[in-house]
Amino acid sequence: MSEPRGAGHVLTAALRSLFVLAPGPGRRHWIALRAALSMGVPLALLTLGGRPDLGLQVSAGAFLALFFAGNPARERARALPVVGAVLLACAGAGAVLAPLAWLSAVGLVVVAVLASAFAYAYRVGPPGPVFFVLVYGLAGQITAVRDGARGVEPLALLAALSCGLAFSYLVALAPLARAAERRVPARPLREILPGPWLGRGEWLLVLRVFLVVAVGTAVSVLWLDPARAYWTVAAGVAVIGLSTVPNHSFARGLHRTLGTLVGAAVYLAIAPLADVPWAFVLLLPALQFVIELVVVRNYGLALVFITPLVLFIVGAATGSADHTSAAIERFVDTAFGSALAMASGLLRERRAT
Repeated sequence: MSEPRGAGHVLTAALRSLFVLAPGPGRRHWIALRAALSMGVPLALLTLGGRPDLGLQVSAGAFLALFFAGNPARERARALPVVGAVLLACAGAGAVLAPLAWLSAVGLVVVAVLASAFAYAYRVGPPGPVFFVLVYGLAGQITAVRDGARGVEPLALLAALSCGLAFSYLVALAPLARAAERRVPARPLREILPGPWLGRGEWLLVLRVFLVVAVGTAVSVLWLDPARAYWTVAAGVAVIGLSTVPNHSFARGLHRTLGTLVGAAVYLAIAPLADVPWAFVLLLPALQFVIELVVVRNYGLALVFITPLVLFIVGAATGSADHTSAAIERFVDTAFGSALAMASGLLRERRAT
C-alpha cells in the first residue's frame, strides 16, 4: 500500500520542481559568456565572409566549452583536449557511417554506450555524455547523402569542427591572461579525470543507457525516421544523466518533456528570424548564454531555450525550412526518449530494493 503514496510523492515533487529556481553554484556569467563566444564568434566571422554554412559547422565546437566550465582555467587546459578528442571521434564516426542507415543506427548505439561509459568511468561531470551523442547525429545529418552526393565531405566537416574545438579551447583558457588565475592551484589530469572505474551504480547507468538507446534506435528506425534516431537517443541519455539517485530520472524526464514542448512553441514564434542572417548569428549565442545561466537552476526552463537552439542548428545544417514539422518531430522524439529513460529508472529502483 505504500508504493502508490511513494509514487504520488515523487510526482508531486517533480511537478513542484518545474516551478522552482534552485540556488545557483555561484556566478555563471563568465561561464555563459565563454559558451556564447565559442559559438557566436566563428559563426559571425564566417557569415561576414559569406560562408554561414561553414560558420555553423565550426561553431559546433562550442560544445567543448560546456565541459569543466566551473573548474579553474589551468584544469580546463588539461582536461578539455581529452573531451575534444572524444567529441571529434564521435563526429568522425557519425560522418563515416552516414551513407548506410542501418550501420549508422548500430553506430549510434555503440557511440552512446561507449561515450556514456567514458563519462561515468572518468567522472567527466556535467553535461555528461549527451553532447557526444548529439555531435555524432549532427555529423551524420550534415554529411548525409542527398541526391547522390554528400551534403558536406566528412574531412571538410571534421576540419571545420577541429577549428571550432580549438577556438573553444582558447576561449576556455582566456582567463589565464590574468596573473591571479594563473596562480590558482590545479590538480593533475589523473585527478581531474579519475579512473577508469565503474562502481555498481555506474554499471547500472550504462545498462540503462544501453536499453534506452537500443529500444529508442530500433523504434526510430523501424517506425519513425532513421535520421531522427539520435534525437530520441540524446533525450534518453540526457534524462538518465549522471546521478544514481532513485527517482532522479523521473523529474528530469518531466522537465525535458514539458520544457521541450514550451521550447518548440518558442521556436515556432521566432523561427522567421532564421531567414535573417545577422539575426540568426546573434540569436544562437544569445540562446546559449541564457541556457548556461539557467541550466543549473531549473532544467525545464533551460530546455525552453535549448530546444529552439537545437532546432535552429539542425534546420540550418540540413536546409530544412519546415519549422512546424521540425518542432512537432522534436517534441515527439524527446517525449519518447524521455519516457524510455524514466521507465529505465524503475529498473534501477527495483534492483536497489
